[in-house]
Amino acid sequence: MNTHTQDPDLVAGTVAPPPPTPEEEREIERLYNDFDDEHLIPLWTQIGDLMPTTPKPQAVPHVWKWQTLLPLAARAGELIPVGRGGERRAIALANPGLGGRPYATPTLWAAIQYLGGHEVAPEHRHSQNAFRFVVEGEGVWTVVNGDPVAMRRGDFLLTPGWNFHGHHNETDKPMAWIDGLDIPFVHYTDTSFFEFGSDRVTDESTPDVSRSEKLWGHPGLRPLSGLEDTKSSPIAAYRWEHTEAALEGQLELESAGHPATVEQGHAAVRYVNPTTGRDVMPTIRAEFHRLRAGVRTTERREVGSSVFQVFDGAGVVTIDGQRHEVERGDMLVVPSWSALCLSTDDGLDLFRFGDQPIIESLGFARTHITDDKDQHA
Repeated sequence: MNTHTQDPDLVAGTVAPPPPTPEEEREIERLYNDFDDEHLIPLWTQIGDLMPTTPKPQAVPHVWKWQTLLPLAARAGELIPVGRGGERRAIALANPGLGGRPYATPTLWAAIQYLGGHEVAPEHRHSQNAFRFVVEGEGVWTVVNGDPVAMRRGDFLLTPGWNFHGHHNETDKPMAWIDGLDIPFVHYTDTSFFEFGSDRVTDESTPDVSRSEKLWGHPGLRPLSGLEDTKSSPIAAYRWEHTEAALEGQLELESAGHPATVEQGHAAVRYVNPTTGRDVMPTIRAEFHRLRAGVRTTERREVGSSVFQVFDGAGVVTIDGQRHEVERGDMLVVPSWSALCLSTDDGLDLFRFGDQPIIESLGFARTHITDDKDQHA
């Protein structure tokens, strides 16, 4: 028997019609069967799922502990070769709410990538936008369109879509970092292309400063040879020393009584494309947040999902009322419209990336900040 039912929200506040007669029930059953045969679904049976009053994400809040992630990646480094065919020794975060898919959220892919001593990950390119963020270690260069870019702790490194890229480790020691991509979004929209490049990398040199940084890495100065706007940032690496100086500058200004932080004791920066002032890539936003000791942030909800990694310190991340204790290296997911609050006793540094450029370009952005009285009631 067909089990189509009308959503109760559709008729809320209206006068309920009389129940159907036995003959009408048979006709309704035939109607629904005919809908099924023709691959049709009536809206009145689905509206509660299709148009909820607030976002109902399938992704769930979750924390991956660095003390677990890194040893697992090291075991993979001993057992699983990297090279053409396998391409990358990257282990994706699979959100428990997404049915086993290798996605952190419905739009974001995040992974820990591990490269052993003197290993090379061969070059390829793809439609997906990608970045790397380094929480510890050095000795690996990522080569983006032939430009060798050193990877060091605290660095945020870009590989925009359709740029050839590979990695080579010039030391005896392994190195791990996190990758972030828009794989789920590209997969959903059927816009993925992939192409192999060199079996190694096109430039195995190890400069301290990449060519893109020499041209673009000067605050407030734009080369006249690059006056055209670009969809993604032309800067291959946003170095930790600049990020930290910006954060410390905000906190110093706050201490001197000048407005500089997003809220008391909470310094934050957004990585931007210097040609437009907008996000570094069209589908991914990246930020860095620093909380002074003893700070608790205001609870907020926003449309769009995010992934965080603890860069340093320790604290508590509260998502939809559930407390998660986090420390250096831990990674966590905040689904769309989830209530988020951060707190720390001794100080907390967090790298964050999210899908907000997609949300904002579609006109779906919305933020709710909980009133302080409600938050502490």
